[in-house]
Amino acid sequence: MRHDEGVRLGEGWVADWNRHDLDAVMARLSDDIMFSSPHIPVIAGEPSGVLSGKEAVRAYWARALELLPDLHFDLVDVNVGHDAVAVRYVNERGNTSTEVLLVGPDGLVVRGAGTYASPPTSG
Repeated sequence: MRHDEGVRLGEGWVADWNRHDLDAVMARLSDDIMFSSPHIPVIAGEPSGVLSGKEAVRAYWARALELLPDLHFDLVDVNVGHDAVAVRYVNERGNTSTEVLLVGPDGLVVRGAGTYASPPTSG
């Protein structure tokens, strides 16, 4: 992946989330996406913290948007690797997070991992 492509992916990722445009976010994902986050056990009830497939990830993120109607990300930076993009932002609660997105040859995200400065809270 070229550096400018990775930066566009990261910037677009944040823009899509800030519009709460779940369809646009989902369009960036491979059908067999795997996503991990310490918030998954709390929000989706999946104790492993890992979801597989677009349907499971969509349901999790839809629920997250319901729980966080004021969700907003202020982009800090985007780091680009050979096949990975790390998107660092500050959310509406002032917490810093980094989402790491591994990108397949077709430009779609095949694996994602949310990392957070603060632990998840219940409910």
